[in-house]
Amino acid sequence: MKAVCLLSGGLDSATCLAWARRAGFDSYALSFDYGQRHIVELDCARRVAQALGAADHRVAKIDLRVFGHSALTDEIAVPKGRDEAAMNHGIPVTYVPARNTIFLSFALAYAEVLEASDIFIGVNALDYSGYPDCRPEFIQAFERMSNLATKAGVEGITSIHIRTPLIDLSKADIVRLGQELQVPFGLTHSCYDPDATGKPCGACDSCLLRAKGFREAGVIDPAGQ
Repeated sequence: MKAVCLLSGGLDSATCLAWARRAGFDSYALSFDYGQRHIVELDCARRVAQALGAADHRVAKIDLRVFGHSALTDEIAVPKGRDEAAMNHGIPVTYVPARNTIFLSFALAYAEVLEASDIFIGVNALDYSGYPDCRPEFIQAFERMSNLATKAGVEGITSIHIRTPLIDLSKADIVRLGQELQVPFGLTHSCYDPDATGKPCGACDSCLLRAKGFREAGVIDPAGQ
């Protein structure tokens, strides 16, 4: 069975890729160079794809900086040192407009070319920093649309399923699952605002959520984040 797996190089997407491997899928990893300031994640994605035996790994280059309006693609400060209450209040400036919709659209095109029925994405509805495109309602709607929007779907060649094995897990649960699946945590990167050498800032929402997950899971983070 073939599947397209969205792979950012972060903890969640790496665990999702490992889950797909255990489920018996030949995984075609897809990453994006979209103008993000944390470009170091693409090097991590390449190493993770290789370590987890992806059948192929492709990087699609698109430039979401033409729209901006996100701290990840524009000259907007990445929030630092926020507590859990602040993270759970509203949609943060690190939200990239329509990012998962765009990424899943590319994955859908790739899946149609591969004649694959499954697309994996490591979204999470609990520790998700308020992003609207990580919610189950969005995933369900995109899956319905996928089967209306493709030649393969209309002709009944294949039926697309958007797989979200991490959707109901806390970050600690994801760490535990990743450990069970032998995810190479040390190869992953989660920081929104690394320095020029790729060193994590340790204070952005993503760094804090990652640290919280490892701490609550009782696991040492080999990446030192």
